[in-house]
Order: sequence, then structure tokens, then C-alpha cells
Amino acid sequence: MLQIDGSATRWAAGPPRSSLGALLARRRGELAHLEGLVERLHEVYEAVTGPRASHLVEVLEREDEVSARYGQLLKGSSVEVLHLAKPPYVTGPQASAGDFGVTHGVRMRSVYETEDFTDALSLKTALRGTGRGGELRLASRLPVKLVVFDRAAALLPVRGDRPAAGSLVVHSPALVVALVALFESVWERAKPVSLASRHDGPILKRSVTTVGPDRRTREILHLMATGMKDETIARVLKVSRRTVQKHVSDAGTLLGARTRFQIALLAVERGWLEEQA
Repeated sequence: MLQIDGSATRWAAGPPRSSLGALLARRRGELAHLEGLVERLHEVYEAVTGPRASHLVEVLEREDEVSARYGQLLKGSSVEVLHLAKPPYVTGPQASAGDFGVTHGVRMRSVYETEDFTDALSLKTALRGTGRGGELRLASRLPVKLVVFDRAAALLPVRGDRPAAGSLVVHSPALVVALVALFESVWERAKPVSLASRHDGPILKRSVTTVGPDRRTREILHLMATGMKDETIARVLKVSRRTVQKHVSDAGTLLGARTRFQIALLAVERGWLEEQA
């Protein structure tokens, strides 16, 4: 603001950077001071009130929230991940365990429900986990779907039959301890599964990968991995039940597997269930 030769006051434009810079600097200083006061006030609040229920449980309402939070917790784990897995699965873009990196040295223990383990997604997810050094077991019936991260947080669905209905992330130490105890009880009664138990004896991978099944055998194995029975597969492919059983038996001989579960698991491992051009 300038006054020239006693005339009326007139406004003159000045450089915005220099004119407003000092004002902005003062405002930033005031905001920083207020932020410091808020943090101190929050520390006093926490010391007086202690932990609240809202701090101990997160509610995730959408599938993308569940998969994203799962990825964060998995990547942040440094000691151990405990996993009870059964369908139905969250179908978000990052829902599969194999889509996330795990810190080297983290111990992974997974229990899958036997009845639905021929599901292709279950097989692929389990193979990714065991491929990273994870331990795998099977149980006839699981009480709940559950993942525990470093025994500090646990993720489980609100409704077991509807994963899209939302999930909970539990941080309460008492609840996490109870969920770890539940996992350990299931783990103790579950049946271990390892590479050594999936065939009759030591088989060199080179010897089974040099020969693959024909297209019809691949079709039958793919349908079998979805949980179809022999009779259903025969109806779908318009062949006899005996033909289905012969193809499954031939695949078992080629893989060195004795049971349908072993055949399905090794077929996924060899890439036999992948779509063929």
C-alpha cells in the first residue's frame, strides 16, 4: 500500500512469493505447533483411558479391503504365519496368498480342509506356500478360516460361509492367544503332507516331466481337481466311468502317486491342469 504526494491511498501489486511467503511461513509454524499439541494431548488420553475395544479390532467390510490388509499383514510378518484355509475364498484381485511376498525366514504353517482340498485354488495356493518352505497339513473339518501373523494379529471372516460379508482384524492380545491355541489344537490332529508322502518313493522330477498326459487325461484331471466324482466326469465328457478311472490310474502311474489327492496335487505341481492351447 503506497501514498504518493499526499494523494489518496492506492494499492500496488507486489511479487506474490515475497509478499505471501512470510505469511505462509508463520502459518506453517502455527500448524506444526498445533500438531505437537495434538500428539501430546493424545499421549495423555492414551495414558488415562488405556486401550479401547475400537483399538483392538478392525472391521473390513469390502473384499478389496480384506485382500489389501491381508497383504500388508503378511508382508509385515517377521517370525511366523499360521493359516487355516477352506472355501469359499475371497475373490478380490489380490486375495491369493501367492500374490504377496513373504519375508525370508518366516515360518508358515497351513492346515487345509481335506474335503475341499481338490479345489484348484486350494491346490495352487498350498503349493506356493510349500514352495517357500511352508509346512502343510490336512484336517477333515476346520472350525473357522483364520490367519495369525506373528501371534500379534489375526484375520478371520465375520461369516464363514460368506467371506464377502466382511472380516475382522483382531489385535487384542487375549483374543489372539485364544486363536493361536485353536490353531495349535487343529494342527496337532491334522495329517502332515510333504513331498515325500505324495508318491511311492523318490522320483526324479526329470523322469516325470519328460512325459506328459494326453489331452483327454488332462481334461479328466482338471475336472477331478474341481471336486467332481467319476460318474459326473463321465457324464460331462460322454465317456464311460471305466474310461475315467483308467485315465486317472494311468496318470497315477506316470506320477508315482497312489491316491486321488496325491494325483491332483502332483498334477498341479507339474502344470498339467493349466489351460492348453
